[in-house]
Amino acid sequence: MYQLSVKRNGRPGRSIWRGKMAKKFYLATFGCRTNQADSAAIREQFLSLEYQEADGPKQADVIVVNSCTVTHRSDQQVRQLTRKLHRENPTARIILTGCYAQRVPETLAALEGVSAVVGNSHKDQVAALGTGRGESPFLPSPSEMAEVFRDDFSKARSILAAPATETGGRTRPFIKIQDGCDAKCTYCIIPQVRGPSRSVPPDLVFEQCRELVTAGFKEVVLTGIHIGTYGMHLNPRYPLDRLLTGIMAVPGIERVRISAIEPMQLSHRITALAADSQQIAPHFHICLQSGSDRILKKMLRPYNTARFGEIVEEIRRRIPDAAIGTDVITGFPGETDRDHRQTVDFITRMPFTYLHVFPYSDRTSTAASEMSSKVESPTIKSRGLELRQISDEKNRLFRRRFVGKELSVLTLSEEKDRMRTALSGNYLRVKLDLGIPSNQILEGKVVSEGDDGYLALEV
Repeated sequence: MYQLSVKRNGRPGRSIWRGKMAKKFYLATFGCRTNQADSAAIREQFLSLEYQEADGPKQADVIVVNSCTVTHRSDQQVRQLTRKLHRENPTARIILTGCYAQRVPETLAALEGVSAVVGNSHKDQVAALGTGRGESPFLPSPSEMAEVFRDDFSKARSILAAPATETGGRTRPFIKIQDGCDAKCTYCIIPQVRGPSRSVPPDLVFEQCRELVTAGFKEVVLTGIHIGTYGMHLNPRYPLDRLLTGIMAVPGIERVRISAIEPMQLSHRITALAADSQQIAPHFHICLQSGSDRILKKMLRPYNTARFGEIVEEIRRRIPDAAIGTDVITGFPGETDRDHRQTVDFITRMPFTYLHVFPYSDRTSTAASEMSSKVESPTIKSRGLELRQISDEKNRLFRRRFVGKELSVLTLSEEKDRMRTALSGNYLRVKLDLGIPSNQILEGKVVSEGDDGYLALEV
C-alpha cells in the first residue's frame, strides 16, 4: 500500500474535525453487477457503524462514489458526478473507490472536494476511512490534501463479500462469488484493476443465501468478474456447477440467476442443471465480443465462432425458452468492413434474444492500445447502430413468442406508467397492476406486447 497526498491550489492542506460524529452516508454506483454487489457490501459497512443511508447526497455527511473504468465515457461520468456532488454538498467527505480509483488514483485525488481515493485493493476499508476510522470525520476544505489507499494486488487473496440484506430497495440481491480475472484479453483493463481470480469460499456463499432467504428475498443473482472460473483456485477445487447444486439445496431459495459467463466456462453440467431445475433462471449471458475469427484472435479470446455457436445451440436445444444475451465490441483496432459483416452475419444466425453493444474504448496499458489501424469514431458509431437495431428486432421477436402463454415472474420495486414491473426467469420485463406488492413470484398469462419493450401480464 502507498499513500499519496495532493496539494490544493499549491498550499498545504488543513484538517477540520467535527465535534459530533456524522450519521448519514450516500452511495453512488457505476458499472457492472459486481460493482453493485460491492456497493451493497459497502452499505453494510456503514450500517454496521450505525450510519443511516441518506435520501440524497445533499443530506449526507459522507459520500461514496463507486467507480467504473471500462470506457473513457465511464471515466468522464465519474468525474462529472464527483464535481456535481461537491458543488451540491461542499461540506461532505467524498470517498472515491472502485476500478477508476484503482487504475489512476492520482487523477481522482486531484479533483476538488475529494477526501480519499480507495482502490479496489482496499475496498473493505471504505466505511472506516469514510468515518475517520470510527472517529469524527473531517470536513474537506479547498486546500485539503486527498489520500490514496491502493496496492497492486500482488498479495491479493481475499474478496469484499458480505450478506447484503440491505439492498437499497432492490428485490434481487447480488451475491458476489468471485472477483478478479486471469485472462489476457488485449482490450481489457479489468485484470489490472481487479487483481487475480479468487473465489468466495462455498460455505460463506451458502451462509449469504440463507441470510437472504431469512430476510424474505425470492431471487439471488450470482455475480463476479469471471464467475465461470469459480472455485478453480480453492483448495480443493470447487466448480461452479457444484456451488449451484449447493445453493439450490438451501431451504427457501426459489430462483438463482447466473450473471455473465465466458463461453469456455459454461460447462455441459451447468446447462444440464438449468435444463432440469426450475430454480435456475433460464437466462444465459455469454460474452462473444466479435463474430470475426480474425478479430477474436487479435483479442486473445480462447474460442472461435464455430465453438461459440455450438454452445449457444446447445442451450437453445435443451432450454427452448431461455434468454440468451451477449456482449459485442465494435470498432476493435484493425476491424475491417469485412470483419464487421462477419459479425453481423454471425449474430443474425444465432438465436440471441438481446445484445449489449460496446464501442471500443482505448485503455492505456492494454495490448490493444498499442495496436495500429484504429477505427474512426463515425465508423464505430454506425456499426454499433446496426448491431443495436439487430438486437431490438431479435428481442421483439422473442417477446412476441410469449403472448398468450404463461410466465413466472418476480415483482420488482420499480414502477412504470403507474404499474408494477416484474421480471421473468428468462429476462422478460412485464407490467402488472400496481396493487401487487414487490418481491413476489407469481404465475400469469401474457395478454399483450407493448411498444416500450414490456409485456402486459394478467395474474
